[in-house]
Amino acid sequence: MEHRIVGPGPYRATKLWNETVELFRARMPLRKHRCRFKSYEHCFTAAEAVDWLHELLRCSQNFGPEVTRKQTVQLLKKFLKNHVIEDVKGKWGQEDFEDNRHLYRFPPSSPLKPYPKKPPYQKDVIKFPEWNDPPAGTSQENIPVRPVVMNSEMWYKRHSIAIGEVPACRLVHRRQLTEANIEEIWKSMTLSYLQKILGLDSLEEVLDTKLVNSKFIIHNVYSVSKQGVVILDDKSKELPHWALSAMKCLANWPNCSDLKQPMYLGFEKDVFKTIADYYGHLKEPLLTFHLFDAFVSVLGLLQKEKMAIEAFQICCLLLPPENRRKLQLLMRMMARICLNKEMPPLCDGVGTRTLLVQTFSHCILCSKDEVDLDELLAARLVTFLMDNYQEILKVPLALQTSIEDRVAHLRRVQFQKSYPEVYQERFPTPESEALLFPVKPKPQLLMWALRRPFQPFQRTRSFRM
Repeated sequence: MEHRIVGPGPYRATKLWNETVELFRARMPLRKHRCRFKSYEHCFTAAEAVDWLHELLRCSQNFGPEVTRKQTVQLLKKFLKNHVIEDVKGKWGQEDFEDNRHLYRFPPSSPLKPYPKKPPYQKDVIKFPEWNDPPAGTSQENIPVRPVVMNSEMWYKRHSIAIGEVPACRLVHRRQLTEANIEEIWKSMTLSYLQKILGLDSLEEVLDTKLVNSKFIIHNVYSVSKQGVVILDDKSKELPHWALSAMKCLANWPNCSDLKQPMYLGFEKDVFKTIADYYGHLKEPLLTFHLFDAFVSVLGLLQKEKMAIEAFQICCLLLPPENRRKLQLLMRMMARICLNKEMPPLCDGVGTRTLLVQTFSHCILCSKDEVDLDELLAARLVTFLMDNYQEILKVPLALQTSIEDRVAHLRRVQFQKSYPEVYQERFPTPESEALLFPVKPKPQLLMWALRRPFQPFQRTRSFRM
């Protein structure tokens, strides 16, 4: 009962669905059952299907051991809706699947999902300014010139230029690396790093690059606090004060310094429900709709933990700053709650870690269009985030250094082409250094230096008298 690992790439959610359907149809045990004095061949009960599929999902590296029985029931409901299974009377689609003794069977053929056809995204070619071309609307003929009084000295200068003794002066346009150029460099190099980590030939079917905002990337890198949390310029996009106070209360439980009202039995459950209601009513998940395929694709790298963390770091840089800040605060709270041994159970019958994953996975990752495995994929991602949130929500230092070096190099090239003489003086080439600092010839060794080293004086018989 092995589940093939589906790596990163486009349509990963669809591939996982088809893979799960094929395994379920091929290996689910079938036998004879009786119901209401009638026998049915090659069928199974709902409870048997839940048991078998739950074990399959838990053992799969694509989903992991965090999959709950409730999530398995939800997946089987989608199987029934999409005619992967049907009841023994041939009904499907409108029937509700429950974890009981109701009988089901496989139809003659279970339809696999086709890969969605998305319009191809056009590649944005970044064009850097040509330093030799003057800006548009400027020419040598339109340069305003102050009237000059002709005298003998001025006549001599003009005559020298005319006969070629003195080169004519020309206007040199200083071309600077604009803010727009720098933003495009950040965007292109960030996406290039992500594509390299995922091992894809193109990001077109995973990410619409037109929706990537370079200003978000730069803000998420530089506008951060000492703790690494994003600082927002627009304070209207901050978390409401009551929501932030509630999160601090649970993160620091039982030391709730922000709350002045007295606590009562079950107070922590009401605070948790308040936080869950706020995040549950967000208009868009924190990881945004248009980045859904990118994050699902990165999930294919979880077997290579270091690479997965690097890919998640880059994907999280693409988030709007307000989303990144809310995600950072939420993950810090969830991690502290899981590690807090003094925290009482927040829900009867459900472990705290499982409750946190089930409660917040949908508000962190979900698709705008219906994706049948989005709940399992979101739970898998949130579990990995909780275990590695400190690394994932840090700025990737290697990427930042590489981009800053690239920008500094382009500025040096700009300065060199605008002022070659000044650049040559400040940054001499090896040839010019050789002229300024000629290499001194090495002193030649004398012949006597190659002979045997000097021996200490020894007395001989001729000195004995």
